Amino acid sequence: MVTCNETHAVIIALQKKCFASKDIAARKIGAELLEKTQRKYFTKTPSKITKPVCFIVTALGVTAGVHRLWSHRSYRAKLPLRVFLAASNSMSFQNDIYEWARDHRVHHKFSETDADPHNATRGFFFAHIGWQLVRKHRDVIEKGKKLDVTDLLADPVVQFQRKYYKTTVLIMCFLVPTVVPWYFWGETLWNSYFLASILRYTWLVNSAAHMYGNRPYDQNISPRENRWVTFGAIGEGFHNFHHTFPFDYSVSEFGLRFNPTTCFINLMCWMGLASNRKKASVEIIQARKLRTGGGSYGAVNTRQEAET
Repeated sequence: MVTCNETHAVIIALQKKCFASKDIAARKIGAELLEKTQRKYFTKTPSKITKPVCFIVTALGVTAGVHRLWSHRSYRAKLPLRVFLAASNSMSFQNDIYEWARDHRVHHKFSETDADPHNATRGFFFAHIGWQLVRKHRDVIEKGKKLDVTDLLADPVVQFQRKYYKTTVLIMCFLVPTVVPWYFWGETLWNSYFLASILRYTWLVNSAAHMYGNRPYDQNISPRENRWVTFGAIGEGFHNFHHTFPFDYSVSEFGLRFNPTTCFINLMCWMGLASNRKKASVEIIQARKLRTGGGSYGAVNTRQEAET
């Protein structure tokens, strides 16, 4: 009978061969084997719980933080919540809040042009990750300089994170996810670091949500409704709606359905840490769907969140 240790030894040997290969596909297989081996044979139970918790916290730093709060100002947040979201954003390792929000405003204003940082007309790979591997197009830089970012410059939390971004990333993205499991429940440092390193985001909102899905609100623009992106990005896949009504804090007309980020913002409002949620009215949504929509959704959802 083959023991777990023997099975593990075989997998490790196979991993080494994969990583030694010059073939990219083989290396990818090796990485997947490593992840599965770590999870099955070595990862402790608390670490298996920590992993999804870190994912949610990291995601909120992007979705509720730098996107809906700082990029679109779709609601207001008090200092404790802004500090939490800034720390969570550093855990995501997706550029500091100031640069992320500025580039995102350029993306909305000049979508699918050379001034769009992740212009989807340049292909799936570029929109997904390629734009992070090359220098920004000069139009992105020039248009970005002309945008009003006085609110970002006036926010001390944003400026603190920008000034100490590398330090906050080192702490939140690597040290905390690595040291906490090692110190509190005896996880190995290698396993802890590995779990932290795979908690990176993909940019499906920039790629898949600009290419695959329907356009019920405005069929003249590229962004689309993509339920799979919605699941993976905790509510950010209602992209045709979002580009049509960028001020809406829930980025969807469907209330809390498939929208954990909206649930979080509502909870923060209930706790008194957030307020002034902006929402597109039923009448505005219906009128826009009739005027520019593709007719792929039924009647407008009449459920509206209360604004504070």
